[in-house]
Amino acid sequence: QVQLVESGGGLVQAGGSLRLSCTVSGVPFRGNNMGWFRQAPGKEREFVAAIDWSGTRVYYRDSVKGRCTISRDNAKNTGYLQMNSLKPEDTAVYYCAARRTYITTMETARVKEGYDYWGQGTQVTVSS
Repeated sequence: QVQLVESGGGLVQAGGSLRLSCTVSGVPFRGNNMGWFRQAPGKEREFVAAIDWSGTRVYYRDSVKGRCTISRDNAKNTGYLQMNSLKPEDTAVYYCAARRTYITTMETARVKEGYDYWGQGTQVTVSS
């Protein structure tokens, strides 16, 4: 059974930081590419960042570039999203996702239908 379990969400003041983690089990972690998405109330789920299986290729939505860093530790079957300088508009449920197919372009990375497995989400709330 494939499981993606996110952790690290919470309530933080604007300007603060959080590190989200996503631990994967049930599939070979090294063979999967990973992404982070978020969904705010009343809005569609949107792409945040993605990383390929090797950690070589990373992609970010424009609004988080320079503030977020996606990474992975294949030895721990865990992916991370470090978020700094958080803003109230970052408030959302954050989901990690994994996909077997390669991520080679931003256009590939951002399509949520391209991901095979999803976590349950972790709430991030940024107060002003």
